[in-house]
Amino acid sequence: MDKKRTIRNFWIIYAVLFGITVLIFLFISLGWLGFMPSLEELENPKTNLATEIYSEDGHLLGTYYIENRSNVHYDELSPALVNALIATEDVRFYDHAGVDTKALGRVLLGLITFSPKGGGSTITQQLAKNLFPRGEHQSKLALGFTKLKEWIVAVKLERNYSKEEIIAMYFNTVDFGSMAFGIKSAAKTFFGKAPIDLTVDEAAVLVGLLKAPTKYSPVLNPENALNRRNVVLSQMKKYDYITEEEYDKYVQLPIDMSNYSVTTTSEGIATYFREYLRGYLKEWCKTHKKPDGENYDIYRDGLRIYTTIDYKMQKYAEAAMKEHISALQKDFDKENRKSKFAPFVNINQEQYDRIIKQAQKRSDRWRNMKKEGLSENEILKSFTKPARMRVFTWNGERDTTMTPNDSILYYKSFLLSGLLSIETKTGHIKAYVGGINYKYFQYDHVKLAQRQVGSTFKPYVYTLAMQEGEFLPCSELPNVPVTIDGWTPRNSGRYKEGQLISLREALAHSVNYISAYLIKRYSPGAVVTLCRKMGITSDIPAVPSICLGTCDLTLYEMVEAMSTFPNGGVHITPTCITRICDRRGNTIEEFQPVSNEVISGQTAYMTLQLMKGVVESGTGGRLRWRYGLQMPIAGKTGTTNNNSDGWFMGITNDIVTGVWVGCEDRSAHFRSTAMGQGANTALPVFGLYAKKCYGDKSLGLKGADFAMPDSTMANIMNNCKSFIEDDSKWTDEDFDRE
Repeated sequence: MDKKRTIRNFWIIYAVLFGITVLIFLFISLGWLGFMPSLEELENPKTNLATEIYSEDGHLLGTYYIENRSNVHYDELSPALVNALIATEDVRFYDHAGVDTKALGRVLLGLITFSPKGGGSTITQQLAKNLFPRGEHQSKLALGFTKLKEWIVAVKLERNYSKEEIIAMYFNTVDFGSMAFGIKSAAKTFFGKAPIDLTVDEAAVLVGLLKAPTKYSPVLNPENALNRRNVVLSQMKKYDYITEEEYDKYVQLPIDMSNYSVTTTSEGIATYFREYLRGYLKEWCKTHKKPDGENYDIYRDGLRIYTTIDYKMQKYAEAAMKEHISALQKDFDKENRKSKFAPFVNINQEQYDRIIKQAQKRSDRWRNMKKEGLSENEILKSFTKPARMRVFTWNGERDTTMTPNDSILYYKSFLLSGLLSIETKTGHIKAYVGGINYKYFQYDHVKLAQRQVGSTFKPYVYTLAMQEGEFLPCSELPNVPVTIDGWTPRNSGRYKEGQLISLREALAHSVNYISAYLIKRYSPGAVVTLCRKMGITSDIPAVPSICLGTCDLTLYEMVEAMSTFPNGGVHITPTCITRICDRRGNTIEEFQPVSNEVISGQTAYMTLQLMKGVVESGTGGRLRWRYGLQMPIAGKTGTTNNNSDGWFMGITNDIVTGVWVGCEDRSAHFRSTAMGQGANTALPVFGLYAKKCYGDKSLGLKGADFAMPDSTMANIMNNCKSFIEDDSKWTDEDFDRE
């Protein structure tokens, strides 16, 4: 009787426990005991996906993110990654349906005793945990319910996704440390590769990181990382994913971290362009909504931005700038070595103190100390105390000790630069370099900086004169002083003063008298109107002196306007994006350049002929004899009166490129025009860039001559032939004079 009662009681208790367990799972599944993701949420899990920026030729330029995470598909994973993960984390992955029943007893025992234990989680359960994170500071009871929820989610995931999809989703959701979320970011950060290209030992390192990203970091704890990698390799050998011989080979290899690079906005390629694009995209998001009605978010929604940037041309542009400006900096430092107020020129003590004080007040140090309530005297005193700091040098970052005041002078002594290159026929931006180093000099000298343009403005004045039909490239004018409302500009040199010279010759040698004559004849207002049509939006005072380039414009505006000439008089608004796609690759918006005719094709062609003279026999001559560029090039150098701004605009039938060089403060500059003129500061950057681009046949640049618009133009140019084919032999001094 007692035996029957015992058996009956056992089955009653079993039934009650079974029923309670079923009810618990049912209530959890229905969401009655807390949040439970719906089927829709399982099919469309929300994760913070980085927006990716791609070059025209498919290279990843960078990302915008809260978490540096980008998704991959299963076929983008190296087989070694999959094998390493399964061998280490869930060897029965292909045999279970989300929960490993062999580990279930151990986990349930821990739950009943209110001491949940790890070790039984499958890859699918870990994915459930990653997709729907646990709350912080949970009690043991709450943690037990959370574990049960993860089992249910894991089963649902197995029903809705294939094993391959679960593996890919898992790799997309895990944190590898070093600001790398997901395998795509991790592979690039640690090894500079795509996931598909990872070797067995590299895959073992990354899988080993998953246990504890800091403890097993090959950067922070290389010995731990090596031991952990070898554990993963041992697991792969144990389950026959690698042979004994392969294991012996891989465990002997060191972890190669030579390609380690944490992705940040201040490092990598096209940093200034990416920051300019960030501002544009944030505004774009304000007017574009997702299917759920919310605005897009560049930091969370995994957008894919396909740009017009050519990866190789961008690399060549950055390399050209570094090569020339780093060398030019040595000349600048040498010239300033004995100056009391270096790098500033022609200033007194009061002006020097004012410059330093303004820099102090713009610094983070000043703002932070002001917020802390410190007095101005206390703040000023802090600028005189030596401090450890890391500074920029052309040979890499350097740790040093200096006062904050000394660091202000240190950075103000650097020559800065900007370069923009646009494809002639499409308006596509191919290279965008806003400065010498974004981490230390974040001001963008392509789109933001307005600087005095000097003689690079003169082609617009000549264009207006020829557009009116009164002048041709071979038309001659007297090279004599011109007075306008009491203002009489002077030439920078004495080239053929008092003689008749052609417009082509006048522009080639940047003769101020001729520019003054033309603007007096056609008025400053007419020149300003023409510039507006060509895309220049900055304020241009309608005064005679603009004929010498006294106005402040951006490099972006100058290149945009110059692009009108090789396009036969048609202005094309520059474009940097071709399309924007969502995280699944669906196109949200496509972008097309906007164009309109500004001047006649004949006028545009004649302006190019004038500007070709700058390269053939004028201030741009060193493009031929120093850089060996033999393709047809139209160009214009520019230098401000005190040498604070050096410019060069270079035009070929393929690309239009502008370069600016100068210091942060206009009072910091070369003392001599020979050193500070655009032909010496800016033109060489263009020369090096063009030489690299045209030397790379894979870019498909033709270097053809500019197309003549019609037969009428041919007759005009034939009549001017004797003036255009100038047989004069110019000296190096003639070439260099601005």
